[in-house]
Amino acid sequence: MATFKALQKVNPFLWFNGNLEEALKFYTSVFKNSESELSSLTDARSGHKMLVATFRIEDQHFMALDGGPMFTFSPAVSFYIDCNDQEEIDYLWETLPANGGKTSQCGWLEDKFGVTWQIAPAMMSDLLYNNPDPAKAQRVMAAMMQMTKIDIQQLQDANDND
Repeated sequence: MATFKALQKVNPFLWFNGNLEEALKFYTSVFKNSESELSSLTDARSGHKMLVATFRIEDQHFMALDGGPMFTFSPAVSFYIDCNDQEEIDYLWETLPANGGKTSQCGWLEDKFGVTWQIAPAMMSDLLYNNPDPAKAQRVMAAMMQMTKIDIQQLQDANDND
């Protein structure tokens, strides 16, 4: 990532309030397959310097701005992470909300910057949305609704046990 530009057709663009540099360091430490580039630009009207960034987590590219307090993050937009196994779920569940974030129901959490994430197993769509047996899908949903951090074995048990 040598320049600040859109790297894919649709790019999430995140607005931070004075902590973009800290956020980039945090995300690139949490996600091993990640990188970031930070630049600055000057607002022609006010002369105020702003930080802008591009960063990548896995194959997802993001753009970001350290724009000030005008906008805040909301759970209405979240980033869904397909986890390969319980170890990955456990790791992200511990690291993403560390130092000021919070966890919620059904694998949802908020990091210390206010960004909302959904931490789920890659098999979730097969167990819930693509499950050929509606009764099994309902059992999986009922099990998930009782969880904060997703437990793959409990979901699989709900699917397998009649």
